[in-house]
Amino acid sequence: MSKVTPFLWFDGQAEEAAAFYVSLVPGSRITHVTRRGGAGPGPGGAAMTVTFELDGRPFIALNGGPHFKFNEAVSFSVSCDSQEEVDRYWAALTEGGEEGRCGWCKDRFGLSWQVTPVALGQMLSDPDPGRSRRVMEAMLAMKKIDIAALRKASHGS
Repeated sequence: MSKVTPFLWFDGQAEEAAAFYVSLVPGSRITHVTRRGGAGPGPGGAAMTVTFELDGRPFIALNGGPHFKFNEAVSFSVSCDSQEEVDRYWAALTEGGEEGRCGWCKDRFGLSWQVTPVALGQMLSDPDPGRSRRVMEAMLAMKKIDIAALRKASHGS
């Protein structure tokens, strides 16, 4: 296991969330589920922790109860190679969740995500300040990032 592993606090949905995340990200898997015994909070047999990997990176999900909630101060960024990939992640993550601005969204568990096409960073790094400014202005008006609209803005059309 990595020395530093994101540890996510859920209110009873750790196993459901981990299963959703590994189904969404290729190369992912649940590696271990620790179930509660008869002692401690929660019903016996329920998942206490779920260890999983997203694209080879380790995570731990805990069913810790209602004491803490996710907020936008921490988010996960998904780098997408195509509009189809952006669309797939966006649709899955916002189903039961909520759309934000500039490629940000929350999933149905309240976790924040940034669904970002690689092309956005490339266009924002354009050495022509007019092009990069137009891309930034276009992106700021979007919820889900639209690569074709960014390219159109980049070219000034």
